[in-house]
Amino acid sequence: MTTLYDFSATSLAGEQLPLAQWRGQVVLVVNVASHCGFTPQYSGLEELQQRFADQGFTVLAFPCNQFGRQEPGDATEIRQFCDTQYGVTFPLFAKIDVNGADAHPLYRWLKEQKPGVLGTEAIKWNFTKFLVGRDGQVIARYAPTDAPVSLADAIEQALSAPA
Repeated sequence: MTTLYDFSATSLAGEQLPLAQWRGQVVLVVNVASHCGFTPQYSGLEELQQRFADQGFTVLAFPCNQFGRQEPGDATEIRQFCDTQYGVTFPLFAKIDVNGADAHPLYRWLKEQKPGVLGTEAIKWNFTKFLVGRDGQVIARYAPTDAPVSLADAIEQALSAPA
């Protein structure tokens, strides 16, 4: 059975990272953008990171330029924006596609595991969120309109579940 830990992704710094390094943690995978109406959610994501990190939780953020070209910057610009505007401490990965022929394999798997409204798999916009349990399986998918703080109870429940 495939899990989150079977994938790897390129960090914003260009390093290939196996997602297995987060084995046993609860993970929130989010496609992000610097110039999106939902960009202020970086603050809420960082709040979740700070609140739950010591319990085995992390946010994994994947910049995406597929929606309205809202992530036009290169890796340096993305890192600078996230650091200066939001003080992001969670891992940021290199820009990826989440839909289409060039969709990152992780996102193909996430969408297959938890389709969206009416069974549609496509990601509709930036800041779509996937909550993954300690066992590496997808627990839930959340819409871009779901504020990060609204996920706190689900994260706490996932943190209390056995791996």
